Amino acid sequence: MNKEERFRKAEVAAIVGILGNIVLAVLKGVIGYSANSRALIADAAHSASDVAGSFAVFVGLRAAKLPPDKDHPYGHGKAESIAAIIVAVLLLLVGVEIGISSGRAIFQPIEAPGTIALYAALVSIIVKEAMFRYKYRLGTKIKSDALIVNAYEHRSDVYSSIAVLIGIAGAILGSRFDLAWLIYADPIAGIFVSLLIGKMAIKLGFESIHNTLDHVLHEEDTIKYKQVIKAMDGVVNLDEFYAREHGHYVIIDIKLGVDPNISVKEGHDIGKAVKERLLEDDEVNDVLVHINPYEPKEK
Repeated sequence: MNKEERFRKAEVAAIVGILGNIVLAVLKGVIGYSANSRALIADAAHSASDVAGSFAVFVGLRAAKLPPDKDHPYGHGKAESIAAIIVAVLLLLVGVEIGISSGRAIFQPIEAPGTIALYAALVSIIVKEAMFRYKYRLGTKIKSDALIVNAYEHRSDVYSSIAVLIGIAGAILGSRFDLAWLIYADPIAGIFVSLLIGKMAIKLGFESIHNTLDHVLHEEDTIKYKQVIKAMDGVVNLDEFYAREHGHYVIIDIKLGVDPNISVKEGHDIGKAVKERLLEDDEVNDVLVHINPYEPKEK
């Protein structure tokens, strides 16, 4: 998959997320308000935050698509990871707000929500799980941090909607069987939703921050690149190798040992050939090559 196709698919996924979350947020908000379900209203706020999250992903993808320039010679790939951090922060803020709102409801007289709230929660579970699977598979395939984080937003919405479903059902049963304490299952479900959201936001936030700090690839992920380099004509030794993730792509920094008796141009040609060979991999965006005269280590 070339870079243009990658961005096109990622942008389509982000747009699908924006539209889907708008529909769900409105649906759950209207039904939650009319059916008097605090848990469903909280879940609607969760979906509304997903709208902002999907929009941040879309903006991040557009920025990451920009070519390298004078101020950003390595490209704009990290824009995706920055968008992912923004999404995680938004998610955490929404979780805190939902928790506070639901907690206050426990200390106030409330009524059981209407039955229609159950159907809204069920629809949300089905839709959000489908969106999670679609975005997670695509994000993994095209190596997009922002898209994967956004996918897990949908998965957290699935869990929250399940909690909402249980809370609403419990409150309705409590009302029908005159179990006053069970009616509070609805706001308790709202608190549970807020904890799920907070946990997910912190986990995804730390992962995204880690990806922005120029961490190098793990040893097992560099094997294929090293094998390519060592097989190239003129390369006597691979002195140093560093490969770091820069958003969705990889930048490689290497030092090659070559025959000290060849000309500068011959050494340059070897480095150029290695660079061109590595750039054939769609994941590699740039290769920095330094040529050293090979000196065998004394035993």
